[in-house]
Amino acid sequence: MTKITFPVLNVKMVDINKVIANDYNPNKVAPPEMKLLKHSIEEDGYTQPIVTYYDKKQDIYIVVDGFHRYRCAKEYFHLKEIPIVTIDKDLSNRMASTIRHNRARGTHQIIDMSKIVIDLSNDGWTDKEISLHLGMELDEIIRLKQVSGLKEAFADHVFSKSWEEFENNIKKNT
Repeated sequence: MTKITFPVLNVKMVDINKVIANDYNPNKVAPPEMKLLKHSIEEDGYTQPIVTYYDKKQDIYIVVDGFHRYRCAKEYFHLKEIPIVTIDKDLSNRMASTIRHNRARGTHQIIDMSKIVIDLSNDGWTDKEISLHLGMELDEIIRLKQVSGLKEAFADHVFSKSWEEFENNIKKNT
């Protein structure tokens, strides 16, 4: 039987100046996702600690996972302390941990995201609210609504006058 450890039970606040990024993380976050992460932290707070390795010789914590949460703390929120947990692994295993953490997050499936967008719309959320809180562009929201079926997705949508003119032109030409 595999022994599971719980570093998450040992969260502690440390001086942000004692935390540094690792030099091997291949994960990059595009500006829209970084903006969403910042918004997520503003809305929900830090719900996950930064995973680190403690380097005793240098008395620093090296980020294994959570680099972008760390960046938000430092660059946007100017926090003096951040929540961390530590794991004690050699460099090769820390690199593997970083990749596992990145890949384990997976991707959002289109059908599932479409259902969420429709559910939020049905709960009265506007496209603007969905855009803000889910970090989506309007065209992405429209595409996700289209996946679910146009009739239901656009039942309450207010179309511009140009749409009415388009419809009238089609009727005239048919």
